[in-house]
Amino acid sequence: MPPITRIGEDIEAMRQRDPAARNNLEVFLTSPGVHALWWHRGAHRLWAWGWYLPARLISHLSRFITGIEIHPGATIGRRVVIDHGMGVVIGETTIVGDDCLIYHGVTLGGKTAASRNHVVGRRHPQLGNRVSVGTGAAILGSVTIGDDAIIGALSVVLDDVPSGALAVGIPAKVKKRSTRR
Repeated sequence: MPPITRIGEDIEAMRQRDPAARNNLEVFLTSPGVHALWWHRGAHRLWAWGWYLPARLISHLSRFITGIEIHPGATIGRRVVIDHGMGVVIGETTIVGDDCLIYHGVTLGGKTAASRNHVVGRRHPQLGNRVSVGTGAAILGSVTIGDDAIIGALSVVLDDVPSGALAVGIPAKVKKRSTRR
């Protein structure tokens, strides 16, 4: 998909999910979540080519500018919205599906350290499609969050969450199935 099409998708996704986003130009110029995703795409491409240092430098610069830290090894889907993204951390082996909504202060992190020489396996979460992660939530370890799940604000998720579920608390427990589509 051409980069200009992805940029248009990102802007439209932000406008649909953020009532404060008044027009495309405003989102293009002032949305740190959108900017972080754009920086990440370049860094991720370099990472995939094995150019690790330039990828990490771009990621570092993006974090400095936006306050959102996305490791260049992370896989991010389409139309993801990072709303008020300050303090968001997304780890190296994280996979984020399409149409997810991530609020500020969210951590998608690991529970174990990688070996010095090589990361073996997935150490970070995998979010399905249309997942919503509330403010300050932490999803830690190699857990899977199913499609259409909702993670409540300040929850700490240490176990898998099934599709369509609402998970809240510390540690997070599944409270009910979501009726959201």
